[in-house]
Amino acid sequence: MTRVDDNRVRRAYLAGMNEMTPLARPERVRKPDWIRVKAPTSAGFAATRELMRSKSLTTVCEEAACPNIGECWSKKHATVMILGDTCTRACAFCNVKTGMPRAVDPMEPQNVADAAAQMGLQHIVITSVDRDDLPDGGAKQFVKVIEAIRKSNPVTTIEILTPDFRNKHEAAVEAIVAARPDVYNHNLETVPRLYPTIRPGARYYASIRLLESVKKLDPSIFTKSGIMLGLGEERLEVHQVMDDMRSAGIDFLTMGQYLQPTPRHAKVAEFVPPKAFDAYAAIARAKGFLLVASSPLTRSSYHAGDDFAKMKAARDAQLAAKAGRIAIGA
Repeated sequence: MTRVDDNRVRRAYLAGMNEMTPLARPERVRKPDWIRVKAPTSAGFAATRELMRSKSLTTVCEEAACPNIGECWSKKHATVMILGDTCTRACAFCNVKTGMPRAVDPMEPQNVADAAAQMGLQHIVITSVDRDDLPDGGAKQFVKVIEAIRKSNPVTTIEILTPDFRNKHEAAVEAIVAARPDVYNHNLETVPRLYPTIRPGARYYASIRLLESVKKLDPSIFTKSGIMLGLGEERLEVHQVMDDMRSAGIDFLTMGQYLQPTPRHAKVAEFVPPKAFDAYAAIARAKGFLLVASSPLTRSSYHAGDDFAKMKAARDAQLAAKAGRIAIGA
């Protein structure tokens, strides 16, 4: 074949390729309007970030890619994540990195207390990575942080969001409850059917028992738990989780939309519309929770300070009504 013929064949081949229908690309699932938030740019956001860096503190706001970080940090609200930034678990929904964590920082409790004082916090939320490598799962560090905050900021109310302390939760919970946080939060995350794929390192009923034990040890401590929607759960499964929570005496339920942090994490099965969140909230209130926060952007510590005040007021009203009924009966 001559060079001229070769060029003619090449042109014919390319012309044919251009006429072919391009291969279909996977359709990209776009977030609905109700789930979109603006990128953080405020001076308050920058100041909070700088403070966290100066105290060598990690926040779940950053590590978990929370969509509310701009709003919360602009108001100098942050959820501090103690015990490092590396988790010993690999849950399918969580953006926190997995691996072998560093040694526990002995200065961390005081750094958290100093940051709370500098920010003038009335309410602080403390969470942590899972530390299955530690004999107590990290419970002692929670106690030290609570004690440091109480000493430096006696009027600050303290909310903790703990892991499940797998196979050691009884001793861990006893130690933490003795330190008397104002709110004890532990998230169930999803319905029991989805645990093997979404939360494989945990056990649903172990988490229920953990929250139940807090109430048995000290009924005055508020208990709180949350689940994500949009992972493929069924409506009746969500109702059952509510019933399980109420059986464990949980006071406060949070419900929010699951968002896939990276392509390697569990996919979003559904973007649940705001009206569905409202319907779930109405059912939860009817089941007897003191407080319910349910919306696409709701997260465990979102508006935590305001919610604590509402929860306290709800309990006070409940106790007053009970006292009134007793007086009438007498």
